[in-house]
Amino acid sequence: MGIKLVDSSVDKAKVTAHRAPPFQRRLASSATSATINSRHGQMNQQRGINLNEDWLRLEFPGGATLTASHPCQFESEANNMALNQEALNSLRIEREAEPSPAPRSYKKPMIIIVITLIVAAAVIGWKMANGAIEVEAVDAMSVQTGGSNSASVLDASGYVVARRIATVSAKMMGQVEQVLIDTGDHVKQGQVLARLDGSTVHKQFDLSTQQLEATRAQLDEVKVRLLDAQRAVKRAEQLRAEKLISEAENDTVHTNLAALQAQLAALQHQVSVSESSVKLQQQNVNDLEVKAPFTGVVVAKSAQQGEIISPMSSGGFTRTGIATIVDMDSLEIEVDVNESFIHRVTDNMKAQAILDAYQDWIIPSHVISIVPTADRAKATVKVRIGFDKLDPRILPDMGVKVRFLENAATTTTVASAVELPASAIVNSDSHKYVWRIVDDKLERVAVSTGAERNGRVAIIAGIHSGDHVVNNPASTLQDGNKVKIKS
Repeated sequence: MGIKLVDSSVDKAKVTAHRAPPFQRRLASSATSATINSRHGQMNQQRGINLNEDWLRLEFPGGATLTASHPCQFESEANNMALNQEALNSLRIEREAEPSPAPRSYKKPMIIIVITLIVAAAVIGWKMANGAIEVEAVDAMSVQTGGSNSASVLDASGYVVARRIATVSAKMMGQVEQVLIDTGDHVKQGQVLARLDGSTVHKQFDLSTQQLEATRAQLDEVKVRLLDAQRAVKRAEQLRAEKLISEAENDTVHTNLAALQAQLAALQHQVSVSESSVKLQQQNVNDLEVKAPFTGVVVAKSAQQGEIISPMSSGGFTRTGIATIVDMDSLEIEVDVNESFIHRVTDNMKAQAILDAYQDWIIPSHVISIVPTADRAKATVKVRIGFDKLDPRILPDMGVKVRFLENAATTTTVASAVELPASAIVNSDSHKYVWRIVDDKLERVAVSTGAERNGRVAIIAGIHSGDHVVNNPASTLQDGNKVKIKS
């Protein structure tokens, strides 16, 4: 084992080496220290110290080198090994602070997001300023919500009825071939509702037509024979005057003429009968089409294609009608008034009707007549009441309450409002407003609302009857936006 010290900067050193299982050498100075650990020739390197199993070499940053040829433990005594101050100072290792990782920058993504939002807002603003926005529009409807300054002398309840209502059927029994209407359809007087199978009827019509033609042909034949008989009578009379024929032969000629004249009259009557038969069959053909007797609305469809219908009930699966039609212009009210109070009601008396379906809607009405009979079981008298003005919202069989007014001359409505769908009203904090459309531009209008019923809200102030209002408005709408109403 040999130890070699290379460098003139070390003046004196005493080193003792011996074998030991693990060894440790600690070099200390005022500025730094180094520790060497080894077990079974393993290598550990820290701050300029290199170690392997064949040699040990210590390299100092100042240039000094200490080398051993075998694993060992170096033990240096401070009083035996004197290193100059420069060599000791060279052992000082300045540890530079490891650079900390740069913080992640969020500026660039934030800038991109801000720019995107600005561009989107600019595009939306440009579209609002230059392009028309499609909106759904509804009209404000006028309703009466007040009462009158006339006192009610009597209240009664009843139902809306139609004076003209008919279940339309065919004039003959037959199978339905076509049904051309459905429930809710509006029909006009004379419009075809259904057709029956006419195969048999058409054949009967053809037969009657042919019989008429045959009778007319026989009539023409008799007319020809009658002319010949008339000529024969003239010849016979001349011959009889000249005594060329007997009296019997002359009588035969006259008898033949009379027979032909009777046959002609019979055929003329037969032609007339045949013509009537043809007309009857033609009417049967026309009756194959079931037509509306008056203008109205189909409220019930009774028969389907392929069913058998008959004007009279014959039992089984036979239908008696095609459809039920109601004349909506004949709607009126029928109420039952207790006979103890019927003296309070007079003809042409003013009244107010309130439908159960629209309890905020007061309908001006009047008494048509008092039916001159009483119901013994209920002790009531029926009164007919007409509407001053009909409305599509009034339907047959609706429940209604009627107030008979004392002073008809002073009856006036004291309050009115308009109705809008609830979806057209915007709630903003404690305020409500709508978007009114004026000259294809939006106008924000604050409104005062009343009661809501069946999805419609009464508008007391802010909107007038007939105003166009945006339904289901978007939150991005602004005053002055150009709009286009959806068709």
